[in-house]
Amino acid sequence: MDLRKLLENVKCGSTNIDDALDSLKNLPYEDIGYANIDHHRQIRNGYPEVIYCEGKSDEHILGIIGKMVEKKSNILGTRCRIETFEKIKNIYPNCEYEELSKILKIRNNEIHNNGKGKIVVVSGGTSDIPVADEAYYTAKFLGNDVERVYDVGVAGIHRLLNKIHILQRARVVIVVAGMEGALPSVVGGLVDVPVIAVPTSVGYGANFGGLSALLTMLNSCASGISVVNIDNGFGAGYLASTINKLD
Repeated sequence: MDLRKLLENVKCGSTNIDDALDSLKNLPYEDIGYANIDHHRQIRNGYPEVIYCEGKSDEHILGIIGKMVEKKSNILGTRCRIETFEKIKNIYPNCEYEELSKILKIRNNEIHNNGKGKIVVVSGGTSDIPVADEAYYTAKFLGNDVERVYDVGVAGIHRLLNKIHILQRARVVIVVAGMEGALPSVVGGLVDVPVIAVPTSVGYGANFGGLSALLTMLNSCASGISVVNIDNGFGAGYLASTINKLD
């Protein structure tokens, strides 16, 4: 909800007080039994609530979307099953889906690019792309200029060095890697901007489902690196967007 526009409409008389109160009655949240939908979040944080679809029934996801559509919110869903998307698409034809990253998008308002610079998403290998794409589409949906540099892991470091000009033009770099997770340390030593490291669960047995990559990133000797949870591309994209919009 654009609260400023609502108040301006009341001030100029195009919206009466009763209608304005009706619009505000479900702020700051709406209790629908199985969910408390935080309609106030965009006013507080600048972004609407994001739907984490994994573990939710299709009916609950549709119910949450319905209430958010009533408020004309833009909707981002993560970890969405393709079967769920197909049901949603039948009801909301403007729904979009990114199959690799399992990202669901519904645009009810124009998304303006209000970032201060470019976010670059880097992946170690092709197997890391689903997580990298989750970061990419999250940051893009939140109104940022985002570029991808994929499959440039440390096993062939010349591939990364060939893209150094792209990295050095970024305002924030997201680095997604599995296996031993060394790539963020290398990138951190090449750029002068924040690096957000994302460990993935890609790797053989001793990778421990991403734990070895996580520990490598947490123990990085390069400065300026923050680390999000294993496979949390969404968290990295959201954090990068927040940094990119700071003055």
